[in-house]
Amino acid sequence: MRLLVVEDNRNLMANLFEYFEARGHQLDAAPDGVTGLHLAVTQAFDAIVLDWMLPRMEGPAVVAALREAGREVPVLMLTARDELPDKISGFRAGVDDYLTKPFDLAELEIRLETLVQRAQGRRRRRVLEVADLRLDLDTLEATREGRVLHLYPAGRKLLSVLMQASPAAVSRERLEHALWGDEPPDGDMLRSHVYELRRSVDGPFAAKLIQTLPRVGYRIAPPGPSAESADAD
Repeated sequence: MRLLVVEDNRNLMANLFEYFEARGHQLDAAPDGVTGLHLAVTQAFDAIVLDWMLPRMEGPAVVAALREAGREVPVLMLTARDELPDKISGFRAGVDDYLTKPFDLAELEIRLETLVQRAQGRRRRRVLEVADLRLDLDTLEATREGRVLHLYPAGRKLLSVLMQASPAAVSRERLEHALWGDEPPDGDMLRSHVYELRRSVDGPFAAKLIQTLPRVGYRIAPPGPSAESADAD
C-alpha cells in the first residue's frame, strides 16, 4: 500500500514508518493538517492515516475538505477520543474507519488493508467529458484533443465544478464558494481565475468551450446555438 500519514507526534510517526516500511508498504508523511490536505489532493494514495488533533487544521476539517475536492481515498482516523459524538462527527466529515489510541500496529495494518480492498472493489474510473475536453476526477488530469492541460489548483477546481454541471450554467456565487468557502477575497478574483482557466482550456484550440453568461455566471458546453448569448471575458 502507498499510505499518507498525517500525524504531529514524531515518536508515533517513527513507529509507523518502522513497522509499515519493514512490511513492504510505502509511506509519505505530513506533520500538520494543511500539508496533509495538500499532499492528499495532489498525489495518489491507497489510504490515509489521519490524526484528529493536528496543527493548522484538525483531522475532521481535512477529511471534509478532501471530500469536497472529490477525492474518495479511504481515511482512517487515529484519535484518543472514543466518545460516540466524536465518532459520529468524524464519520459525517467523511472518515471511513476509526482507531482509538493506544492501538496495535497489526490491527492498524489489517484495517487499512480492508479499507483499500473495499475501495478497489468499488472504484470506477470517473471521467468527465465535454466535447474533446476530459477531466479524470481521480487523477485530476485534464486533457483536450489528447493533450495534457497544465492547470493551477484553482483552475482544476473550477473546471471540475463547471464540467459536472455542463451544459448548465454555474453562478458566480457557487464558483466563489467552491474556491474560498464563505470568505471570498476582495475584488473580482474569480474573473482572474476564469481567465487563466480559459487560456489553458480554450487558448490553443479553435473551438471555445468556456462561456460567460452576463449577470449569471459561466458554463462549459460545446460551441453551438446555445453559445450565441454567451460572451468571453
